Amino acid sequence: MDRETCWQTIEQQRRAIADLLADLSADEWETPSLCAGWRVREVAAHIALTPQPPPIGVMVGTEIRARGNYNRFIDDLTRRYAKHPAAELVSAIHANAGSRKLPKLTNYRNILFDTMVHGQDIAIPLGRTIEIEPAAAAAATAHAVTVGWPVWDNHRLDGIRLVASDVDWTHGSGPEIRGPITALLLLVTGRSAAMDLLAGDGVAAMTARLR
Repeated sequence: MDRETCWQTIEQQRRAIADLLADLSADEWETPSLCAGWRVREVAAHIALTPQPPPIGVMVGTEIRARGNYNRFIDDLTRRYAKHPAAELVSAIHANAGSRKLPKLTNYRNILFDTMVHGQDIAIPLGRTIEIEPAAAAAATAHAVTVGWPVWDNHRLDGIRLVASDVDWTHGSGPEIRGPITALLLLVTGRSAAMDLLAGDGVAAMTARLR
């Protein structure tokens, strides 16, 4: 997908996420998400923060506390912002759905898969649905497989062939894992929630790695 289509997809996903969040009860906001250690509330805060990063002073102070650990840095920023009322988080996502502002050290392709995956992080544990077009999910997955340290282990997909069953997309070589592209996107980004939709000789090996 080209840049313009990616941004249109990001906006569509943000609006779908905000609409879902607006319908949640107070208890549902506290539901553990698919993103390890984060509730629905933290995932919503992360999505809301992306197009409106905090002031530079907050960023620098958080980076110092994180001592160079990227994941700790993101977690700290997110948990602080998650203290805002749920209605404010929903409003922020809606208001900035069409924003093309990028945080430093990232790009629109990262935002594409990040937004899609975090939408599923929220929806799946709640038994809700956020639809993703297969072509968009394929574009997101094609980029996600290239992302390694400091986000993921560079070798997490070594020796595995991924094959989408609903769109023309493959990656890698070795024992095969086949299934819907959205399930593969979740797998590539470290989520096991859609493993029951996947089949092939590589499933057992990937299941063990995700543990």
